[in-house]
Amino acid sequence: MNEKDFYSLLKSVPKAELHIHEEAAIGKGTIKKLYKKYNGMGMPDAELNKLFDYNDLAGFLDSFIAIQNMFKKPEDLKYTFSDLANYLKRNNITYCETFFSPTSHIKKGFSFKELSKIITDGVEMIQKKTGFTVRIIVDVSRSFGLENAQRNLDYILEEKNPYIIGIGLGGDEEKGPAKDFESVFLQAEKAGLHRVTHAGEICPSFSIKDSINILHAERIGHSLTAGYDEECIKEMKEKKIPAELCPTSNTFIKKYITKIEQHPAKKLYDAGVHIMINTDDPTFFKVSLIDEYWRIYKGLNFSLDDIKNIIKNSFTAAFISDEQKTEYCKQVDTAWDQWFLNHPDCKI
Repeated sequence: MNEKDFYSLLKSVPKAELHIHEEAAIGKGTIKKLYKKYNGMGMPDAELNKLFDYNDLAGFLDSFIAIQNMFKKPEDLKYTFSDLANYLKRNNITYCETFFSPTSHIKKGFSFKELSKIITDGVEMIQKKTGFTVRIIVDVSRSFGLENAQRNLDYILEEKNPYIIGIGLGGDEEKGPAKDFESVFLQAEKAGLHRVTHAGEICPSFSIKDSINILHAERIGHSLTAGYDEECIKEMKEKKIPAELCPTSNTFIKKYITKIEQHPAKKLYDAGVHIMINTDDPTFFKVSLIDEYWRIYKGLNFSLDDIKNIIKNSFTAAFISDEQKTEYCKQVDTAWDQWFLNHPDCKI
C-alpha cells in the first residue's frame, strides 16, 4: 500500500496509545504562549528552533527540562491537556493512557492536590471536546530515588483521583534499577493500582525481568532489549506481559539501534509477544502514532493484517474491562472494512 492510502486508512481507524508522556505532546504554540506570559515578549524563532535542535539523548533531555521549567504555575499545565486533545484527534486515538510526571512540579512548590485538579479538568475537557477517553498513569520516577517515589504514591492514595489508574517507573533506568522500588510497587498492587515500568530501553533484559518478577509490572515500556534475549521473550509470552514499543524513540537514542530496520518489533511479534506501538514523546521526536505505524510497515515487513492486529493489541492491553476491549476491537474491524469498501481500487 502506498503512503497516502496507508495514512488515510490509519486515520479512519480508532486507535489506542498506552505509552506517551502527557507533556511531550505539547505544541510549539503553547511554548510561545508561556514564553510571552513570563518574559513579556514574543519568543524569537531562533530560540524556539534551538529547543528542538538536538540529535542525542542528552540534547533531548536538556530540551525537555527547559520546557518543563516554563510551567511556572499549576494552571499553565492546562495548555498541555489542550495540546494532547489536538494530538489525539489528529491521530484518531480514541483511548489513551498517558504518563503524568508530578515530581518536578512539586519541587517548584505546586501541591499534588492542585495537580490532581488540573488532571481532572484536563481529562474531562478532552472527553467533552473529542469524545475520547484518557486515563493517567503517574510516573513516580526512579530518577529522584525511593523516598520520592513513595511520596508520589502516598499522594495518589490520599487523593483518590478516579482518572489516575496506576503508577509507572520512568526516568534514568541505569541509575534507578527496578528492584530498588519493590516496596512502592507492591504497595501500589495491594491498593489496586495498575503498574508499568520503562525497562529494556537502555539496560539489558535483566531490567525487564526484574520489572516483571520483583515489581509485578503488568506492561513493560520499550522492552527493546527483550529482542536480544530468547528467555526474556519466552517469559513475556508465557506470562502475557505486553510490550509498549516506541520505535522512533529507541532509534533516536541510538543505544542499541540506529535505524528502524534494526528494531526487534517484528521478532517479538512473530514470537508471540503482545506488542503495541507508541510514540513516547511525539513533539520531541517529531513523530505521530500514524507515522510510527507507517515506519514499521515500511521498515519491518509487517503486513496490513499485522498492523490491524497490533492496533487491536493496544486496546486489549489497556487497563479497561473485557467488554470495553471487545467493543473497541469491533470498532477497529468496522472502520477497517469500511475504508476498503470506500476504496475498492486501493492497491495493497
